[in-house]
Amino acid sequence: MGPNILLQVIIIPTLASVVIYIGRHKLGRKAGWITALSLVYTTFLLCLIGYKATQGVVLKEEYLLIAPGIRFTLVADGLSLPVAFIANLLCTVLAFFSIHYVDHRIEILYPEAKGKEYSSYYARFFYMFLYFPVGFAGVALVSNLMALYFFMEVLTITLYFLMAYFGYIERQKIAFMCLVWGLAGALLLLAGACIIYSQTESFAFSDVGLISGNPLAFWVILITLLGLMTKLAVFPFHVWMPWVHAEHPTCIAGLLAVYANIAAYIMVRVLIIPLRPDFEVFGTPLLILALVTMVYGSLLTLAQTDIKRIAACSTISQIAYSVLGIAALTTVSIEGGLFFFLSHIMGKTIFFSTAGIVVYTTGIRDIRQLGGLASKMPITAILWVIGAMMLSGFPPFSSFTAEWIMFTGIFEHGVQSGSTGLIVAIFAVTAILLTIAYTFTAVKKVFFGPLNSALTAGNHKIKDPPLTMLLPLFLVAGISIYLGLFPKIVMNLLHTVTGNF
Repeated sequence: MGPNILLQVIIIPTLASVVIYIGRHKLGRKAGWITALSLVYTTFLLCLIGYKATQGVVLKEEYLLIAPGIRFTLVADGLSLPVAFIANLLCTVLAFFSIHYVDHRIEILYPEAKGKEYSSYYARFFYMFLYFPVGFAGVALVSNLMALYFFMEVLTITLYFLMAYFGYIERQKIAFMCLVWGLAGALLLLAGACIIYSQTESFAFSDVGLISGNPLAFWVILITLLGLMTKLAVFPFHVWMPWVHAEHPTCIAGLLAVYANIAAYIMVRVLIIPLRPDFEVFGTPLLILALVTMVYGSLLTLAQTDIKRIAACSTISQIAYSVLGIAALTTVSIEGGLFFFLSHIMGKTIFFSTAGIVVYTTGIRDIRQLGGLASKMPITAILWVIGAMMLSGFPPFSSFTAEWIMFTGIFEHGVQSGSTGLIVAIFAVTAILLTIAYTFTAVKKVFFGPLNSALTAGNHKIKDPPLTMLLPLFLVAGISIYLGLFPKIVMNLLHTVTGNF
């Protein structure tokens, strides 16, 4: 492997963004290809690192920052690497998906834009988009609380600007809502980090455990957990999710799922690994909140008729599965919860992207005005069914394997902890039926039955979109099937870190 390979994963997208910004008036559609190809390269780098990680190699890079003693450290281990790889892969897939989709958004939002102005809007999307992979890689790979806070803010600010320029209904208002909730969650994390520093004089993840047993550890966990629950949209901190997740440009929907879900990784990395004995008091309340969120999110989804809100509200329920596994605090449940997080963001990318394709093609969001689209858009229909199966935990997709592993750990916790834990586990398993209900109800209403009269047979616009939008989604489905059939690749990596505490 080449030098500074982890730093390249962060720097290459940043440099690509600068290049696109400088040439924003001339590049046109090349901006999309520069974005996509730069991410293909960084995904390849993470594949190389992953190969080494399967051989037991932990890659660490340390750089002096500003002054001696102030260091910026990147670490690719069995926990951070799967998160960084899947997040970067989804960024790559959605970069290709966006090449055509952004044209659609600009034509709707800025119909007067021509020539250089149109090229500028097109480039604007991609030079901002590139800070998603920068932020995700930073959050996953850093080993310092202040650096973690910085990259969380990179993600929040990136999401704000993309929503403000390319979102749907009342996009500036919804973007501001997203910004406020995102900043609030990150500031709570920062407050927890400052308390840790006051006791250890360090922001390093490796030193967080020094406060274990300290009375302040309770407050560090509580404050940080509140911030992470805000990101995870756990009830009652979920109110931002239906608005933000339904009104952003659909081509980044999968990335918003990563943005919210990645807090599960942070919870394990920053709180549970170093402070597991102190965290136990929060386990049962968090289990109950996760179960409430699963059921509430599913019922909220069943009540929706807007195709984007169906996908948006389902995220509330789906994220809670990972939280449930992590809150059970057994090694198996935590590893299963993290595996489910990776599986969910892949399924959500396909599910939400196909919803976006329907809106992109028909211009309709109300599923009551749709129907019979499988005859016009058969490939899109197949992808929607695949996304529904992934979210519902059907084999052979990785979500099935992840749920099996996760619930094994949850029931183990339930047997050990008594009636409350066991009751939560039983209700959580039955809640899966609600997921099946809302995903496949939408399939039936959108794609099957007679073609709605509003969608005339002579409308040649109603057809499957270009292959650059479809093929990357099939790639994600293929990876999910592979990991579902061979889960040891991920589980062994996770266990090298989570199996040691």
